[in-house]
Amino acid sequence: MGVPVSENGGPPGPPRADAALLGFARALRAAGVDASAERVHAFLRAVHELRAGMRADVYWAGRLTLCGGRDDLERYERVFTAYFGGAAPAGRTVTVPPPPRLRLVARAGPMPRTVARDEQHRARPAAALASSAEVLRHRDIAELDSAGREQLRRLLAALALRGEVRRSARRRPARRGEVDPHRTVRELLRRGGEPARLRRHARADRPRRVVLLVDVSGSMAPYADALLRFAHAAARGSHTEVFTIGTRLTRVTRELSHRDPDLAMAALAAAVPDWRGGTRLGELLRAFLDRWGQRGMARGAVVVVLSDGWERGDPELLGAQMRRLHRLAHRVIWANPRKARPGYAPLAAGMAAALPSVDAFVEGHSLAALERLAAVVRGAEVAFVEGADRA
Repeated sequence: MGVPVSENGGPPGPPRADAALLGFARALRAAGVDASAERVHAFLRAVHELRAGMRADVYWAGRLTLCGGRDDLERYERVFTAYFGGAAPAGRTVTVPPPPRLRLVARAGPMPRTVARDEQHRARPAAALASSAEVLRHRDIAELDSAGREQLRRLLAALALRGEVRRSARRRPARRGEVDPHRTVRELLRRGGEPARLRRHARADRPRRVVLLVDVSGSMAPYADALLRFAHAAARGSHTEVFTIGTRLTRVTRELSHRDPDLAMAALAAAVPDWRGGTRLGELLRAFLDRWGQRGMARGAVVVVLSDGWERGDPELLGAQMRRLHRLAHRVIWANPRKARPGYAPLAAGMAAALPSVDAFVEGHSLAALERLAAVVRGAEVAFVEGADRA
């Protein structure tokens, strides 16, 4: 007898539980796990064949279907712990206990409250925790309470940010590609002139450098902690540079190199002197380009500005420096937390001056928005590309 499926070809089950599991798969993709549509479909089928309410079954169903290699295991453990809460189930195998034997008990009156509470606690499905995380993904960061912010921090720690891949001038050994004459000749000499297989090589792929400019001014205070934790997750890669901008420009890549997010935030707080101050985007962008960008850091890189665009200085200076940055960088992305608000239009002088030199203008107000930002950095297309939505 085959596995039952729904009318649309997917496994049957409660829609809310499926939405929570799909949200978990999206979080894995954001963390760098190659969870393809086929793997997600197999994951849903496996969960419904097992017990969707049992946390261990959900864990092993996902680990066996969504992970494609050894490198995915660490990311999977991190995302599962952040998404469902608690520690991942221990052990390499899961032993399914035998079904309980039916036993008739003569009992007068209702079940004791303690037993009822224990049964309710055991029957609590893991999907309930997942659904809360799915709701949290779309909530505005500025509206979260302390518990929501703590859960958001765990989910942000599981994110990964990788730059768009580019072809390098260097070549590496490969099974297919052009013939490598030097390695082929060396192989012939090693064999004493006897015929040997042709050695080939191909261009190596390398990720582009990612540069994050995070606004820590007073107007960005509700979002600064989450955006900097997003930058910490991005800084785990070797091709990422992070700067804070406000009234001063501060390079914080070294401070964010701590593996522990809380230690990184503490080191960053001590290094940044202009928390909740004003905003001088034009002057600081010019300082970045003069000192680092023109020398090569921004050349061919993906530069991401995380700011609401409020400018206390000259908007014309910001526009000129943005045009200069656009000529150097491979792509310029601007993430604005205010963009998601109803009726928003980029009418602020700073935002209006910068927008003509922006390749992608995206939101940055929620976890889901930051996941989309990570996808755009990797090269995904968005609605506003090359000026599609410019006001």
